[in-house]
Amino acid sequence: MRRPSWLSLLVIGFVLSGGVGSARSEEATATFAGGCFWCMQPAFDPVPGVISTTAGYTGGHTKNPSYQDVGSGTTGHAEAVEVLYDPKKVSYADLLKVFWRNVDATDGDGQFCDRGDQYRSAIFYHDDEQKRLAEESKKEAAKALRVPGPIVTQIVPATEFYRAEEYHQNYYRKNPLRYRVYRFGCGRDQRLEEVWGEAPAH
Repeated sequence: MRRPSWLSLLVIGFVLSGGVGSARSEEATATFAGGCFWCMQPAFDPVPGVISTTAGYTGGHTKNPSYQDVGSGTTGHAEAVEVLYDPKKVSYADLLKVFWRNVDATDGDGQFCDRGDQYRSAIFYHDDEQKRLAEESKKEAAKALRVPGPIVTQIVPATEFYRAEEYHQNYYRKNPLRYRVYRFGCGRDQRLEEVWGEAPAH
C-alpha cells in the first residue's frame, strides 16, 4: 500500500481544519453601564465587529445578585452590558463612541426615567489601555456636550460580571412592542438628542 506523501498529509490537514477561514477571530471584552440594559444591547449589537452582548450586573458587593436584589439599590451593582468584540474589526475607542452617544453623561442619579445608583452610567475598564482610552474619550465627550456639564460617568476597574436572567437577554428582540413603548415613555431618545444634538440609531 502506497503511503501518503507529507504534502498530501499537509493538504488533508488543511482541509480538515477548514483552511484559511478557520482561523479564530480574536476576542476582547468591554463592559458598560448606561441605565436600563434593555436599551444598551441594541446600541452595540449592530456594530460590525461586535460578536455578542450580554445583559448583567457588575460593580457591586453581593454574590450572584438577582434582578430584584439589584433593583433594591442595596447591592452596589449597576445594570450593565458585557460586549464581546473582535479588536481587528472594531476598536475599543469606537465602542466608547457608541457608549457616550447612548448615555446622559451629566446625570449622576440614574439614567432617564430610571432612578438610583443601579442605573448609573459607567465604563468598567479591563486593563490600563482601556482605562487610558476611556479617560481620553471622556475629554472628547465633554467637548461634544450640548448641555451644561460636568460629565459624571464613572470610569472604574471591571469587577465580576453576573449574567442577568434569561428574560432580560435581548429583550428588545423578544418583546419589540413593549420595548419601544418603554423606551419612548422613558424619554431616552428625546434626552439623548438634547445632550448630544442627535438621537442614536437603534
